Amino acid sequence: FDGEVGILPNHAPFMTLLGQGTLSVRRAGGTSRFAVRGGFLQVVDNRVRVVAEHVQGDTHAS
Repeated sequence: FDGEVGILPNHAPFMTLLGQGTLSVRRAGGTSRFAVRGGFLQVVDNRVRVVAEHVQGDTHAS
């Protein structure tokens, strides 16, 4: 639950539990940030899936 993970293209398959913190999603159009608590993150075939118990919408779109 403690730490930071960066996911780049062609990342190896990966799964981890989520604690409480900020999820940042970077795309060509900018960065979206979400407050998340609990759940998991999965990376498979260049796709990232996040299932969280609690999410607060985009907190600082740029």
